[in-house]
Amino acid sequence: MFKKALFQLHWLFGISAGLVLALMGVTGALYSFEGEIMRALNPQVLRVEVRESGMLAPAEWVARIEAAEGKSVSGLWVDSRDGNAARVFFTPPPGERRGPARYFDPYSGELLAQPDGQAFFGLMLQLHRFLAMGDSGKQITAASTLALLFFCLSGLYLRWPRRALNWRAWLTLDWAKRGRAFNWDLHAVAGTWCLLFYLLAGLTGLYWSYDWYREGMTRLLGDAPTARQAKSGPGKGRGAAMPEGVTEVDYDALWRNLQNATGPELAVWNLRLPAEAGKPATVFYLLADAEHPRAFNQLRLDPQSGRVVRHERYADKSWSAQLLNSVYALHTGEYFGLVGRILMFAASLAMPLFAITGWLLYLDRRRKKRAAQSARGAFAPSTGPGAGWLVGFASQSGFAEQLAWQTAGQLQAAGLPVSVQSLATLDERSLRQAQNALFVVSTFGDGEAPDSARGFERRLLGAELALGELSYAVLALGDRQYQQFCGFARRLHDWLGRQGANSLFAPVEVDAGDSGALDAWQRQLAAVTGVRATPLQERPFAEWRLLGRECLNPGSSGAPTYLVRLEPAPGADWQAGDILELLPRNQVEQQPRDYSIASLPADGVLELIVRQERHADGSLGLGSGWLTAEAQPGQVLRGRLRSNSAFHPPRDDRPLILIGNGTGLAGLRGLLKARIAKGQGRNWLLFGERHVAHDFYCREELQAWLAGGQLTRLDLAFSRDQTHKVYVQDRLGEQAGELRRWLEQGAAIYVCGSLDGMASGVERVLRETLGGAALEQLREAGRYRRDVY
Repeated sequence: MFKKALFQLHWLFGISAGLVLALMGVTGALYSFEGEIMRALNPQVLRVEVRESGMLAPAEWVARIEAAEGKSVSGLWVDSRDGNAARVFFTPPPGERRGPARYFDPYSGELLAQPDGQAFFGLMLQLHRFLAMGDSGKQITAASTLALLFFCLSGLYLRWPRRALNWRAWLTLDWAKRGRAFNWDLHAVAGTWCLLFYLLAGLTGLYWSYDWYREGMTRLLGDAPTARQAKSGPGKGRGAAMPEGVTEVDYDALWRNLQNATGPELAVWNLRLPAEAGKPATVFYLLADAEHPRAFNQLRLDPQSGRVVRHERYADKSWSAQLLNSVYALHTGEYFGLVGRILMFAASLAMPLFAITGWLLYLDRRRKKRAAQSARGAFAPSTGPGAGWLVGFASQSGFAEQLAWQTAGQLQAAGLPVSVQSLATLDERSLRQAQNALFVVSTFGDGEAPDSARGFERRLLGAELALGELSYAVLALGDRQYQQFCGFARRLHDWLGRQGANSLFAPVEVDAGDSGALDAWQRQLAAVTGVRATPLQERPFAEWRLLGRECLNPGSSGAPTYLVRLEPAPGADWQAGDILELLPRNQVEQQPRDYSIASLPADGVLELIVRQERHADGSLGLGSGWLTAEAQPGQVLRGRLRSNSAFHPPRDDRPLILIGNGTGLAGLRGLLKARIAKGQGRNWLLFGERHVAHDFYCREELQAWLAGGQLTRLDLAFSRDQTHKVYVQDRLGEQAGELRRWLEQGAAIYVCGSLDGMASGVERVLRETLGGAALEQLREAGRYRRDVY
């Protein structure tokens, strides 16, 4: 349970924070080599000629620069190595945080031209730290940094292999894999390679994200418990504002005492004049033999006399305080030299990889889950302890569950009683009662049970049970790229054999969805059960042509809803209750959208009722936007029919109670058309929407059926037409007596529409009116059917 919850949180945070982290990674990688890139782009500006006469004194720089620019100086950044240009910072205008800055030649005091690329790297920094959104962006990047730490720790736990001491299981990528297996492997292995770098980046990145975190690190690591470190240290050429109260600075005295305090090994220094009068100036400096490029020492001097007020040497600090002083160096990797910078650069640049592979895995999981739900929706459970066939499944991505429900549906279609159960809920009692069982199980990773089946393996595979009355077969899904191919399925098969159960045939092992192996499973199953073997693979998409669309609710306060008309694909045939799967924008890699069919083949047109959806940013929904606005009449759409046998109309003339809301009318309209075509008029429709004036879909058609006797009753619930909202389930509750009378006459109940709200509300009313046991009897008898979403 814990691992499942952790996995859900991992992908939930991943699809929300993953894109932000991808942007932060790319911009951080680019910004980390700002200096080298800027010098390469601007060799005439950021490189100066080294003169034998040496650099001018700071007092001369300031005098010449202030005279040339007409602005007061607030700070200096000087790197005396390799002919680098120096940088001067000017006092900001009133109300602004930072003033302008210029590069200058420290040998002549001459101001240099503005280098190219400054605006680009300024934007990279703004995106990296604030998403270029100010304080609100800072909160997003801070939360995403916390999410990064969660991803590192939860990902490590989730991918912990069975053979934890095997380094290949952790660090090697199998390029022969394909599809989901390769995406998962790439996500996990690359994540392991980058793990330490992301932990380091996250733990240090929080230093600039939250005051409480920075203060906590200072207390924990700093030598002086009450010391407060500067938020960014000396930074990369950051200058402090010089207020109007500080008017006199003795640069000669400052320079003289700085040289006396640092000695001849002074390589880089950054002077910051005080933020208010009476406070000392601050100099961060680096010696030539510094441990790393951010091992700064700190001097505080009186700006008027040059007197040293305080001198903090990096080498004199404790190891923990040195780490605190090196937060920026740790964050960029330069604490470990050039190699560290390159590795951190590569790890940061790889951040989008995890967003992409994570999304691919998530979409694949959703697709398989929807397919499993589709197969499940076409199945009505059988009753009776130990009756018929038990189909047990264990699925990691949803494929095994999909195959289990499809297999069960085929057995049931052949008249065999079937029950389907996840191994997560399968217990000793159920196994003892079963006479025939099929197990459709996948293996996760290298021989491990899927998350949902770990409890089953722990509880039962180590126990001793007498299963001599059980006959079984195993369909094993796996990936041969793993050494323990189908390991969990093999362990299950061996355990069942040791308990005395009879294997109907050898386990069928499927490598990465191999169609040949699935066909072999069908043939083996057909030989044992007599059920006709049918392929389990997905069918191809056909071409459907858009004929037109009509808005059903003009002026509605809700989203526009359209009746969409399609020219059927050649040879297309369907029944009332079936589903059309359409590819938005005809892209095979998009998940197909399911739509209940609102017409019959005899109509010569396939009709859908589609509500246009919009996202929070105003963009149209992928599927509904394509059908209701983007696709043009005459354009070819790609779709395929899917039988929905669980929602086909009854074969006899029994009364039918149809309940739905909104676009759920589509499936109910198809059922009504099929009944009317057969002359079956005992139909009761309960339909709900917002306003009768705008949202009474297909009003003329329904009223004509009511007047002509094809529709016996029509109860409507328009929720917004009165102060107290009334929904379709309320109308059903009001007609409890009539409901019982219809059911006594053998009526069946069909529900189509939204699961949240309507369908759950209808089920609650049915339970209250009929009782839970009676409702379950209706369900088991096929007299209570639902097509909900």
